[in-house]
This record gives sequence, structure tokens and C-alpha cells, in this order.
Amino acid sequence: MRTGSISRKTKETAIEVAVNLDGTGEYDIATGVGFLDHMVEQFSRHSLIDVTLKVDGDLHVDQHHTVEDSAIALGEAILQALGEKRGIARYGAAYSPMDETLARVALDISGRPYLVWKAGFSQPRLGEMDTELFEHWFHSIAQAAGITLHIELLYGQNNHHIIEGIYKGFARAMRSAVELDPRKGDAVPSTKGLLGKGTIEA
Repeated sequence: MRTGSISRKTKETAIEVAVNLDGTGEYDIATGVGFLDHMVEQFSRHSLIDVTLKVDGDLHVDQHHTVEDSAIALGEAILQALGEKRGIARYGAAYSPMDETLARVALDISGRPYLVWKAGFSQPRLGEMDTELFEHWFHSIAQAAGITLHIELLYGQNNHHIIEGIYKGFARAMRSAVELDPRKGDAVPSTKGLLGKGTIEA
């Protein structure tokens, strides 16, 4: 089983996270931000990556550190679970419809972290979560996991549908990318023979 676990403690947050890439989409999420919990649960269920995530953050200040650090820790756990990335499909993409909304997510577990974000919201919060933090969450997980990540809202009006469609699309793209391809055997999916975090040659 490809698993990873991270314990991350700073003056702003204390985080425990564990993932199983070969799971069934089981989750136990408690970040202190209800809407973020809901989105990470969606990620776990639709990616089939088991996720346990516990965060004790400085929410008396604001949500920024909790949102950012939870994504960093989750990305680091995924990176750890991937190991040398031998045999993975590497690429994943998904169109994600939710009622009137359609989102597109494409990614490459490349070792070259990058986020292209083409989405926006018409209200400042969903539940108690600041909508401006969603882009930052995806930026942080892409950086920590070494993912080239492209997210685009093709159309949509309802803010809840927009972000939930994006998270579900990210989940389905990740499911495709982390799955083992039996035709690849034990090979690293790169002509360079290496796919590591920050590897600019891969």
C-alpha cells in the first residue's frame, strides 16, 4: 500500500495527516473550517485516496494559516506516498459538471509545481470560508506535492457548485494520475528516469 503521513507543527498550526493512495475514499477530516472539511471530504471520496486530516490552527486570527498549512501537509503526505513515482500514470484530467457549472482540471505529477487558476467567485464567503483562499489552497498543494495543475471554470453561477465542481474534478484527475499502469511496470514515467519534487528536468 502506498501510504504517507506528516506531522507538521508551527506557531500557527499543528497538523496530523495520513493518506493511502490505494484506498477506497475513506476520510476523517477536522480542520476547524467546516466548508474546507466538506471540500477535502469530496477530494477523498472521489479520488479514492483515504485521508485523515486533523488541524489545530490559529482561527482566532483568521483562516489563512489553517487553509494554507492543511494543503501543504496534505501535499507532502501525497508526495511521500508516491515515493519514486514508479509505474504511475502521471497525468490526469477531468471535466466536472455540477448542475449549471462545468469545471476542467488537468494535472501532471511532474515534480514541477505550478498552478494555473482561471476561476472566480461572486461572493466573499462560502459558509465561514473566505472564497479567496480556495486558489491559495490549490497553489499550496501543488507546490507541496510537485504537481503542475491547471484549473479552469468553463462556466457556472452558483458559488457552491463552482468550488465543489473544481474539487471533484481535482479528485478525479488525481485518481487517474496516481493509479498504477500495469503496462509501465516499475518504470518511472519520464525519459529522464526521475520525477522528484522540483525536478526541472523531468
